[in-house]
Amino acid sequence: MSDAPDVTVVVATRNRPRRLERLLDGLADQTLDAGRWNLVVVHEHASGDADTAAVLAEHPLARSGRMASLPGVEGPGPAAMRNVGWRAAHGRMIAFTDDDCRPAPTWLERLLAGAESSPGAIVQGATEPDPEERHLLATRHWVRTQDIDPPTIEAQTCNIAYPRELLERLEGFDNAMLPGLAGEDTDLCLRGIEAGAVQIAAPDAIVYHAVEPFGALGQIRRALRWQGLAYVSKRHPAFRAHYGIFWKSRHPLLLLALTGVLLSTRRRSPLALAIPWLWAVRPPPEGGIRGHLAAVKVIPVKALIDLAELAALARGSVRHRTLFL
Repeated sequence: MSDAPDVTVVVATRNRPRRLERLLDGLADQTLDAGRWNLVVVHEHASGDADTAAVLAEHPLARSGRMASLPGVEGPGPAAMRNVGWRAAHGRMIAFTDDDCRPAPTWLERLLAGAESSPGAIVQGATEPDPEERHLLATRHWVRTQDIDPPTIEAQTCNIAYPRELLERLEGFDNAMLPGLAGEDTDLCLRGIEAGAVQIAAPDAIVYHAVEPFGALGQIRRALRWQGLAYVSKRHPAFRAHYGIFWKSRHPLLLLALTGVLLSTRRRSPLALAIPWLWAVRPPPEGGIRGHLAAVKVIPVKALIDLAELAALARGSVRHRTLFL
């Protein structure tokens, strides 16, 4: 391994050719010396994604020999695909990011600086909404992005690096976690910490995350992914200690509001129990009258999203015989 690169970037991708191309362009612009890093992209062509295949074949990183692309296993989800990727990698550090991200030019340089300052550590960088798309945050109610100030207990794989030796000891992501559900990145980091590693922040190692209109229905569907967090809560005392029983502060408030609705069939006063939740989802003060009216219209959808999250967590709690809502 004397000729191994300092870091291998691992990306799992599926049906996002334009986003993937932006990611690869960002990697091609890295300030870290080209001989110190390489890239493994694990792709899923289950739907015959010719555009992704073309990007992987024709991008300058592929033509230069610095990028390897591997087929993933159809269906199991990104955790299994990332396992394929890091096991094929040769870097002493394995840096994970996602196909809806693009790194700042100094990303790898700053991640490695963090790793060199604390050998054996898990290094988490910062993630910000993409500046080129940030305007969507002000114009759309339902968008998907990430804004992460490291270190976080979730240890999101959009911007994090692990020593390869640690991944080998941990045997990577837990494939036993249900495909399509969230929490495998949190589980991996907590297992690393329990095995003796430390998690450190590299706040100047920045990745920009896409800001994508998701729609109300998309947000509700996304909320149904979270049942895996009950498994993480049961498996890792640190996660349980961090959150307690409730994942989000709005969740007990919504349960209180629902109790008030159920008790209001005979008299109206129990509806006051909904006030704390309504206050928690109130519109920002700078929106003006029009902004407030528009925000009021989305309150029922916010209730559905919180209900979907609670339903997913309740299902996970039953499945894993624990209580995490």
